[in-house]
Amino acid sequence: MLLTTTSSLQDKEIEQYYGLVSGETIIGANIFKDFLAGIRDIVGGRSGSYERVLKQAKEEAIREMTEQATILGANAIIAIDLDYETIGDSMLMVTAAGTAVRYR
Repeated sequence: MLLTTTSSLQDKEIEQYYGLVSGETIIGANIFKDFLAGIRDIVGGRSGSYERVLKQAKEEAIREMTEQATILGANAIIAIDLDYETIGDSMLMVTAAGTAVRYR
């Protein structure tokens, strides 16, 4: 499956547009991780535990979106947009959305 943030495919002809596909993941922050991340923020540096969780959530949202496109018969998703939203004090939602297409 070809995935791109562009709205067209260079040197490829799009034969069919299937429409919007999306994937969503909601993750909760662990209190212990919050505490350690807070300490790391005070002394500087990156929070590796949060980065791993965000990467995993992004990959899950993209996987869900790709599965929808495959079911429709698409072989590419164009115009992909990733969004990150906080829900309350300890939840994060990651959304991946794009247009499923078949190209030749």
